[in-house]
Amino acid sequence: MKLHLRVWRQKSRESGGHFESYEADGLNPDMSFLEMLDVVNDRLTKEGKEPIAFDHDCREGICGSCAMAINGEPHGPNKGATTCQVYLRSFKDGETLTVEPWRAKAFPVLKDLVTDRSAFDRIIQAGGFISVNTGQAPDANAMPIGKEDAEKAFDAAHCIGCGACVAACRNGSAMLFAAAKVSHLGMLPQGQPERAERVRKMVEAMDAAGFGNCSNQYACEAVCPKEISADWIARMNRDYAVSAAKKI
Repeated sequence: MKLHLRVWRQKSRESGGHFESYEADGLNPDMSFLEMLDVVNDRLTKEGKEPIAFDHDCREGICGSCAMAINGEPHGPNKGATTCQVYLRSFKDGETLTVEPWRAKAFPVLKDLVTDRSAFDRIIQAGGFISVNTGQAPDANAMPIGKEDAEKAFDAAHCIGCGACVAACRNGSAMLFAAAKVSHLGMLPQGQPERAERVRKMVEAMDAAGFGNCSNQYACEAVCPKEISADWIARMNRDYAVSAAKKI
């Protein structure tokens, strides 16, 4: 199998970037996309050239660090999958693929396909915690939680913070990410003491980082590898309105 690649190359955050073309041949259709990039980088290294920088860790669809766009689609063409879960059988032999980093003001490119997504960390730091006493963990049944609330909290907690929602949104909005993080704590009794303060601080941190507002086009939901529902955004907006009213 052979693929033609147009890959974004950028030396540093301060420098400009450009696309470079590469031929990837001798590929196995069962290779993952990242394994294909490994093959290309191995060849570039042997030729004394700079390998393509890309971020990755688990390669199991858990961490979300393999953040890149393939032919304009965050994480590639497969629904509910990260880039590391995309296999070459998803493409045609001889196809040309354009590979580039997330494009968002709040995610500056550090090198090639690697972006700085620490803005997400700052949102979490602003309010993604609960006040609990330290010490031994309480028994699992010490605080009963309704099955429906528990399942909804788990649904929101599936967010892995990859940033695909931001890359897909025409406004570079992080509202799906923020809503998932706000809501999975807000659905549980342990998260109630900070509920109003949490949503206000996390939204303020999101705005300060330079993310745009929601455009209500649901592109975020369509590309999310964990298929987080955009309904969480409406819930966060309701919590924020209540929090703002209480502050006044």
